[in-house]
Amino acid sequence: MKKVIVCSAPSGSGKSTLVNYLIERGLNLHFSISATSRPPRGSEQHGVEYFFLTPEEFRTHIEAGDFLEYEEVYADRFYGTLKQQVDSRLEEGQNVICDIDVKGGLSIKRHYADRCLSLFIQPPSIEALRKRLECRGTETPEAIQMRLDKAEYEMSFAPQFDTIIINDDLEEAKKQISKAVTDFLDQ
Repeated sequence: MKKVIVCSAPSGSGKSTLVNYLIERGLNLHFSISATSRPPRGSEQHGVEYFFLTPEEFRTHIEAGDFLEYEEVYADRFYGTLKQQVDSRLEEGQNVICDIDVKGGLSIKRHYADRCLSLFIQPPSIEALRKRLECRGTETPEAIQMRLDKAEYEMSFAPQFDTIIINDDLEEAKKQISKAVTDFLDQ
């Protein structure tokens, strides 16, 4: 029976780097593509980066119970994970990995229960996270503070996850996440 891996973390914790590392390890992990009601940006394509839906289409899927999880981030700006997208991969014999927010991650864990490993990627501290975000040089101090406030809130959910990986040292975090996922898939 194939399994689901959920990775959640505050912005700047290194989640995407660790998810990409796992995918590159050849563990038969298929990346779950989320759905969104926002329009494509640049060269984004439907079914590649996201499944692009209109707000009306998204609402129809919500009413039909087609989402494992979803959130309306702004008015008419939805993001979510379609059940069929994950289930079809599992039926094809692939394990699925989801890079998702904490509430969505916990929702997927509830749905798949023992078939799902939930991982929380945590920065060593809020101050370390502040330095990482400042080093990016892509956001204003106000935007960074908003991300830090959200990170503190998200970190309060960490104990609800199966495993917490503290990303203080990237190589050590890679070893820890690799072991956690490999052990889970081998069960």
